[in-house]
Amino acid sequence: MNKINLQDVYEYVEENITHFHQQRLDYISNKVDLSKILEQKNPYLFRAKNVQTAQDLIKGFIDAFLQSQEETLFGHFMEGLAIFVANKVFIAKKSGLIGMDLEFETENSIYAIEIKAGWNWGNSSQLKQLKINAKNAKEILEKQTKKKVMIVNGCCFGKKRNKNPKEDGYYKICGQEFWELISNEEDFYTQIIKPIGHKAKEKNDEFYETYFGLINRLTVDFTNQFCDNGKINWERLLKFNSGKKLLNNE
Repeated sequence: MNKINLQDVYEYVEENITHFHQQRLDYISNKVDLSKILEQKNPYLFRAKNVQTAQDLIKGFIDAFLQSQEETLFGHFMEGLAIFVANKVFIAKKSGLIGMDLEFETENSIYAIEIKAGWNWGNSSQLKQLKINAKNAKEILEKQTKKKVMIVNGCCFGKKRNKNPKEDGYYKICGQEFWELISNEEDFYTQIIKPIGHKAKEKNDEFYETYFGLINRLTVDFTNQFCDNGKINWERLLKFNSGKKLLNNE
C-alpha cells in the first residue's frame, strides 16, 4: 500500500475535468436541437407550472435536458478519479468480473468494487442484478484466494449504507467512507474538492456564453412554430410531442 500523492491527484483532475467541461460544451453546441428537447420533455408539467413565455419554456426544457446529461458525464469523471486513486494506493486493477469496476488487495482482504457516482441510483431490476453480480464475483474470487473477499458498491457522494449487507451480498458505502477505503486517507473526500473547482468559473463562463445563445436561438424557432400572436399554442405543442404516428400502411 502506498500513500497517495496529492500532486498526482491534482494533475489527474486538471487533465480530466477539462474533458468534462469540453464534453458538456460540445453537447449543447452540437447535440441539442428544438425537436429533440420538445420530444423528450413533459409539456404537461410546464403547463401545470403556468409557464407563459416561450423563453421560460425553452429554458426549462433545456435545463431539464442538460441536467441528466451533466450527471452522466460528471459521473464518468468521478468514477475515473476513484479508479485512479485506488490504483495509486493499492495498485488496483480494472476488474474482469461482470459488473465490477476494479479490484485491489490489502494484507487480509480482496476488494471487488462497483463504482457509482451517487448513492441514489438504480431501479429494482438494476439492484437485483447487482446482487447477482456480487454473488458471482465473490464465488469466483473465493476460489482464487484464501483472503477475505469484500464486494463493495462504492458511491462517490452521500452517506448511505445498505441495512443488510450479508443478505444483499455486498457492502454499500458512500462519500467519506468510500474515498477513505480507496485512498487510506480519512479526509480525502474534502481534499479533492479544490482541484475539481480549479478554473470552474472560467470553464463555466465559456459554457454559458454558448448556453444563452442556444436559448435565444431555440426561443426564436419555438416562437415561429408553436406560438400564435405571442402566446404558446399548447395543443400544437402536444400534438408534436405526443400525437400518434400512423404506420406506413395506414
